[in-house]
Amino acid sequence: MNERVRFAVRIHQGGLSYDDLRRVWLEADRLGYYAASLYDLLNAPTLECWTTLSVLAAESERIRLVPLVLANGYRHPAVLARMVSTLDVISAGRVELGIGAGGDGEDHRSSGISFPSTRVRIEMLEETVALITALWSGGRVSFEGRYYRLDGAVCDPAPVQRPRPPVLIGGHGERYLMRALARHGDIANMRFDMDLEQHDRARRIIDQHCLEAGRDPAEVDVSHNATIIVGEYPEEVDERLRREADLKGVSVDLYRASLGNAVIGTPEQCTAQIRRYVDAGINYFFLLFPQPIELRDLRLFAARVMPHFTGA
Repeated sequence: MNERVRFAVRIHQGGLSYDDLRRVWLEADRLGYYAASLYDLLNAPTLECWTTLSVLAAESERIRLVPLVLANGYRHPAVLARMVSTLDVISAGRVELGIGAGGDGEDHRSSGISFPSTRVRIEMLEETVALITALWSGGRVSFEGRYYRLDGAVCDPAPVQRPRPPVLIGGHGERYLMRALARHGDIANMRFDMDLEQHDRARRIIDQHCLEAGRDPAEVDVSHNATIIVGEYPEEVDERLRREADLKGVSVDLYRASLGNAVIGTPEQCTAQIRRYVDAGINYFFLLFPQPIELRDLRLFAARVMPHFTGA
């Protein structure tokens, strides 16, 4: 389990031009954020996830590249293994493979891609991750599974990260998804704005699945998705809340109530809220700032919150 506190900028790139997205990505890179992510949607007005990550990898220097998360059904495991390996080589080891079973299926159906039951999709996801990690080992891989078949497949060049790029599995199903995560994943990514009790329950379920699979639970990190609204002064926080409520066509009170366990407030208040999660053992945060992201939000968080956890 990684003990370092890491902050990732979660970007929902729908409707953004590449120039706008690039501006946010490179600023996050300059400011020292650990990672940034894009989502993977087909039937939406958005830049395609992997193509865009590949271009951003060439333009950035340090920030890690996270698809959050790739839909397993969109790409064959052997193709995806080569895609990740290639980008890991080009980026000098900055890729994390975020993958999931495919969400609610709207994108699949609209794009003519099959969308089987949850159980089947997670079985397919397990085969995919097992095949990809085997291919990354550098040898020839033959496999006869229920859903995929390989006959002497290779992935050359292999990724530069050792032993391999981290595998983040996204989703929240306790019966199937968390079991797949315990068997094959390195990082769990679940719902937004979970409270500590929800995290504790998820952690206990993942730990039990790890033990049943003969795996040390300490090998699996649990990340936290945080909606965040930060302002330098309380008045600025109130103004941001009013602005976001107006954009959504609801009252400020309704909007604030809808945010639940989001991180909201001045830098000092945000630091205190995040500290509770860090003290509970959570050290990987995916931050969803109001979209489209304003650079001043990234700068304020990097200058006044991150140093309390990263020493920057």
